[in-house]
Amino acid sequence: MDQRIQVFLLLIFTPLHVLANHQTSIEDVTGLKSLMTLWANTPPSWGSLDPCEDGWDGIGCTNMRVVSLTLASMNLTGTLSGDIEQLSELQILDLSYNKGLTGPLPPEIGSLKKLTNIILVGCSFSGEIPPTIGSLQELVSLSLNSNRFSGKIPPSIGNLSKLYWLDLADNILDGSIPVSAGGEPGLDMLNHCKHFHLGMNKLSGQIPSRLFNSNMSLIHVLFERNELSGSIPSSLGLVNTLQVVRFDTNMLTGPIPASLSNLTSVSQMFLSNNKLSGPAPDLSGMTLLHYVDLSNNSFEISDIPPWFVTLKSLTTIIMEDTQLQGEIPAALFSLSNIQSVVLKNNQLNGTLDIGTPSSQLKVIDLQNNLIGEYKGNEGYSGTLILVKNPVCDETGASPASYCKISSSSDIPPYVTLPNNCVPSPCDSDQVSSPNCKCAYPYEGTLIFGAPTFSDLDNSTHYQQLEKALMNSFLSHQLNVDSVSLSNLTKDSLSYLRLSLAVFPATQGHFNRKEVSGISYLLSNQTFKPQKSFGPFYFLGGDYEYFAAETEVSSESKKSSNVAIIIGAAAGCSVLVLVLVLVGIYAIRQKRRASRAIDQNNPFGKWDVYNKSRGSVPELKGARSFSFEELMQYSNNFSEENDVGSGGYGKVYRGTLPTGKLIAIKRAHSESIQGGRQFRSEIELLSRVHHKNLVSLVGFCFDRGEQMLVYEYVANGTLKDSLSGKSGIKLDWQRRLKIALGTARGLAYLHELCQPPIIHRDIKSTNVLLDNNLSAKVADFGLSKSMGDSGRDHVSTQVKGTMGYMDPEYYITQRLTEKSDVYGFGVLMLEMLTARRPIEQGKYIVREVKLAMNKTKELYNLHEILDSAIGLGPTLKGLESFVDLAMNCVEEEGANRPTMSDVVKQIEYIMHLAGLNPNAKSASTSASYEDQASAKHPHSGEAFDYSGGFPPSKIEPL
Repeated sequence: MDQRIQVFLLLIFTPLHVLANHQTSIEDVTGLKSLMTLWANTPPSWGSLDPCEDGWDGIGCTNMRVVSLTLASMNLTGTLSGDIEQLSELQILDLSYNKGLTGPLPPEIGSLKKLTNIILVGCSFSGEIPPTIGSLQELVSLSLNSNRFSGKIPPSIGNLSKLYWLDLADNILDGSIPVSAGGEPGLDMLNHCKHFHLGMNKLSGQIPSRLFNSNMSLIHVLFERNELSGSIPSSLGLVNTLQVVRFDTNMLTGPIPASLSNLTSVSQMFLSNNKLSGPAPDLSGMTLLHYVDLSNNSFEISDIPPWFVTLKSLTTIIMEDTQLQGEIPAALFSLSNIQSVVLKNNQLNGTLDIGTPSSQLKVIDLQNNLIGEYKGNEGYSGTLILVKNPVCDETGASPASYCKISSSSDIPPYVTLPNNCVPSPCDSDQVSSPNCKCAYPYEGTLIFGAPTFSDLDNSTHYQQLEKALMNSFLSHQLNVDSVSLSNLTKDSLSYLRLSLAVFPATQGHFNRKEVSGISYLLSNQTFKPQKSFGPFYFLGGDYEYFAAETEVSSESKKSSNVAIIIGAAAGCSVLVLVLVLVGIYAIRQKRRASRAIDQNNPFGKWDVYNKSRGSVPELKGARSFSFEELMQYSNNFSEENDVGSGGYGKVYRGTLPTGKLIAIKRAHSESIQGGRQFRSEIELLSRVHHKNLVSLVGFCFDRGEQMLVYEYVANGTLKDSLSGKSGIKLDWQRRLKIALGTARGLAYLHELCQPPIIHRDIKSTNVLLDNNLSAKVADFGLSKSMGDSGRDHVSTQVKGTMGYMDPEYYITQRLTEKSDVYGFGVLMLEMLTARRPIEQGKYIVREVKLAMNKTKELYNLHEILDSAIGLGPTLKGLESFVDLAMNCVEEEGANRPTMSDVVKQIEYIMHLAGLNPNAKSASTSASYEDQASAKHPHSGEAFDYSGGFPPSKIEPL
């Protein structure tokens, strides 16, 4: 059959075949099949029938709709067709590091209204960026760097109100920078955006003054190596969030505006290789400046600016060919952080005195100046260059070392060393890893755009980077054994480049999903290096050593296509079509029923044979979320939604489609201790329901992740309020209500849950405050169920938080409800004093005991009571509150009250204070000053102190 006829029939009858054989949406299958026809080297799994059900590599699905397409470093070749608009639920598109992907971006990409991330780094796309991209209102990240895009920057990008990351660098874009005017949008409207990476293009014209304003959140403004002219706009000084500024290698003129001194958060500033004029700039206000390069400009002749010796954070100052004159103050060389001073090709004169230089100072380059004398310092071991100064030109002068330029390389070599092992001899293309295992690494290049350091021979920088990379890979459960860095270089733009090799932990090679995961972590900027490296991007290579996969042969595909055509054509018979549709309906109903069962029993595929997981969890009301759902609800786990962190991991704010706020507690790899503990916590949380306990909304154990989803509690932790961090004022009445709510929540756990539950980690960071300042007990990660045996204690390894821990439990390892009572007693004392349980080596229980005198007013506790509590006659019932707290921290558990007794006592104290214990708490609107800045606390840090109390920290009771 003619191939064109085959294709025609395939397109005509594919929808019918899809309906009969696929669970994935027809539109999505059609869109992906279209991409397959245009791309070579698609993953072998793409030959199977159903993208979602059969798990195509690089395809992420939610409810049988394709929501992510991530195929970085897959050696794809071809173009991106307009049929991608069929993937109408697509949120993430990452095709980075496929040099074979060419042609323009189709305008139809603007139809994908749910896209949050477009990441096409290091491909070969060309043509103009389609203006339709400005209609993607959910877009958070737009990374098109290192391609061949040309033409102007579309002004419509200014419509992307949620855009956080804009990277168009390393293309051939030209024209002016678009700003809003006459009703048209522009980049000045991107007030939410933190990254303008537009360097290495051909942008021209002036930098518009209205490009910057005080409402912006920018931290990186990178415009290096363009063709920009005119002056630096003074409006740049309005963006006080800036940290890195690069306008180097352009054609800028005029003086540096004085407003730049307002940028007090800037740590790296590059203005070199322009035509800037006027006096040398005053940067005295930039107190966090680490690295400054003003070289090769036409400033007026001037003495050394005073800020040379007042900016204590300076590591690197480069001002060659800038008309500087006079003597260099010795104090410059003794700045504690200074590493490099490069002032060559100026008119510096007099005597050079380096005084007592900083131990970090590695380079002083003053060649081609007018220095006539040098007062040496024998303790200085770094490089000093005075070539072409009078001090080196005197007749008969000895050839001092500083009068010669070393022929050695400026960039010291660096390579990751073996990790206490002997490298293995490897075959073919395999490489020995730092752990001396032969494997096929995934390789690429890390490029850092503005490092704060210039001591490139300091291996500590790179060792810390290796550690950060490994921590990031492991925290995302990637199959990585080790990483290696090598080939350190620094180019003409001061970009620091390092070759990266990532080694697999098993099998000696990665599979496609693993490479995709590693690539996405780097391309999506999920990995965050230490701040000293500055902004970065990654260029990955092709990976040719994928683990063995089940290949679908071309003959098999061809046979499948022919079968589809024949079957579809035969199905044109009315009778057959009716029968097929009836069968399809029955099958689909059966599958829907099966999916409904799976949703009601989300642990249906729980591996009961995995002993670390235990039996299938028994759930009561908790919902199972997929990874893609939580990624969507938290805006791709974005930095802006990061509301807290702790020993367990990070917490992200999210929003359900219903508008309900949630807190997503995402474990990092070190906190994942197997399915059994995760299952136990889910089971426990799903059966506790009380207004003073944080409720569990759901969970996720998809993609190797362990995430718990709670209700979002807006006013943070009790600790934040006691410390003043949250801006909430807690008077005596509010503290009583919070104590009562906390006690009621614990009493419910101890006496109304069947079986009873011991929280085991009562502390101020685990008590949350809602909009009405009602207390909610949180973080059940260490909670223990008493079981059905009727025992009055559980023998268990000692866990908890130091300072709140019951000493009887610590000594006997016998956990009872009275251990929670002890922790609550410590919490009561913390509420009275706003002091941490252990502060400067003093234990709060002991301090209160020593200060107490029951014969005096307020028990003589005036000096240790929190002043914000409102000292005076309003503290009715305080003595009774202290008595109750001290009763709770009795040494022997048998002498402590139960939590139900505690509840009754606090209710009585509230009556003494003239309060109704059952009244609803007041709103915080009158006193809550800074809710937006408060961190969310669901992450609570719990520690294992099975090794015992450090004797230097806790005094005996």
